[in-house]
Amino acid sequence: MSSSAVEPGTKLAERFRLEDRVHESSGATLWKAIDEVLARPVAVHTFNPDFPRLNEVVSAARVASRLTDPRLTQVFDATEDDGHSYVVSEWVSGETLTDMIAAGPLEPERAAALVAEAAEALAHAHEAGLAHLYLTPEHLVWTAGSTVKLLGLGIDAVLMDVTSEDSARADTEGLGRLLYAGLTGHWPGEEDFGLPPAPMDDDHYCTPRQVTAGVPGYLDTIVCRALLPESKRGLTPFTTPAELADALSSVPRPAPMPMPMPMPMPAAPQVTASRSEGLDTAASQRPSPPPIQHMQPHRPRPSGGGGVLGKVAMTVVVLLVMAAVGLGAWTLGRSIGNAGTPTPGVTVTPTPTTAVATREVKPQSVSGFDPLGDGEERAELALNAVDGKPSTDWHSESYESVDFGRLKAGVGLLLDLGQNVPVKQVTVDFGGESSGGTVELRIGDSADLNSLSVAHRFTDASGKKTFSADSPQKGRYVLLWFTKLPTYQGKYRGTVHDVKVLAIK
Repeated sequence: MSSSAVEPGTKLAERFRLEDRVHESSGATLWKAIDEVLARPVAVHTFNPDFPRLNEVVSAARVASRLTDPRLTQVFDATEDDGHSYVVSEWVSGETLTDMIAAGPLEPERAAALVAEAAEALAHAHEAGLAHLYLTPEHLVWTAGSTVKLLGLGIDAVLMDVTSEDSARADTEGLGRLLYAGLTGHWPGEEDFGLPPAPMDDDHYCTPRQVTAGVPGYLDTIVCRALLPESKRGLTPFTTPAELADALSSVPRPAPMPMPMPMPMPAAPQVTASRSEGLDTAASQRPSPPPIQHMQPHRPRPSGGGGVLGKVAMTVVVLLVMAAVGLGAWTLGRSIGNAGTPTPGVTVTPTPTTAVATREVKPQSVSGFDPLGDGEERAELALNAVDGKPSTDWHSESYESVDFGRLKAGVGLLLDLGQNVPVKQVTVDFGGESSGGTVELRIGDSADLNSLSVAHRFTDASGKKTFSADSPQKGRYVLLWFTKLPTYQGKYRGTVHDVKVLAIK
């Protein structure tokens, strides 16, 4: 069965009924279909008999079908025989990265979180020996179910005949482009994919911070290490998706974006076209992109009516709601009318609101804290962190990786306050020369690491950070414990310019 002979209504394997032709290019056709056994929509690729890379596509699909990461498009079936070849995969509804940045760049942490999810999923795929090689903004989707989905793993690269001698590095650069696009709204590549091109400076792409104000320094550095290592001296490039995923591991993961309440609309035929439909491919000199199976943003379907019983039920519900609103308004009116009239025999005493008085606690001593190493960590610099001078600092040794070169689990700066005090607020100035990293704020009455409880975590050790406790925690010792090191001039080290501790009087 050739692709040209396949028409809407055709049924494959006695279960997959083709409904709508979504995209057709270079001998491959993407369909929206219905799995009649499980009553669910699926995406089906069919191929012309003379499609040159049919065996490679089916082989890649079969490898992808063995992957279990839910962030990767699930492949259900892949069949190759004479004149009857197809790949069946998950039908994904949602917003692509292109959709999300159509009105401008995303919030930096949201862009980073979306790419972090994709990087972790792609790292799992590389462990199984499968690369993507064709990452575009259309492949990263925020689904109707509020999850991240990475489309086209393995298959789209074969459809486009894209190869690479270093697939890990190629996918790392692809992830860097996605993060660049999310942070700036521009695409740092030859193809635009519906986005304006990234601006250039001396034949190099400008860094995200040069394009968009407000991009945190650590995200700018991560993009440069993934995609633009020539833009900053001394940066060590990321070489695998796993390294990039680790660098983004401290970013809060994406939460569902608020959706506006839909306006009532009359029932209309459902639109099934993908984002790729309607493009004037004849005007483009580059090969047509593969049929990417992402769909229009999810919207609730309007009700088609429910008969007489449904109308009666709706009428009853409306009447109940009106009664509830009337009762609430009457009760509120009585409450307002009686607000100034005290109840006989009852004395109303207003609750006073008082500010909590605090005082600054000067540390009795400060030391570099390295209990898992040699016991000290640049102790000669420790007093610089409490001298009130922003030009001086304590910093750790420099390490080769964010995880201390796997030599230890952390280092820190320990403040001895001299006595147990109720700690209300801690302000830390990490300076602006480093970015990234994770720091735990620990408080306790012993200088032992395990006796100091975690009061807060700073997920970006750059700039000035303040933690205010709702319930003050008593302790004599305050520890700034670096569990992941920020970047610093191509290496990694922790830095603290100033620490200020406030306790309740």
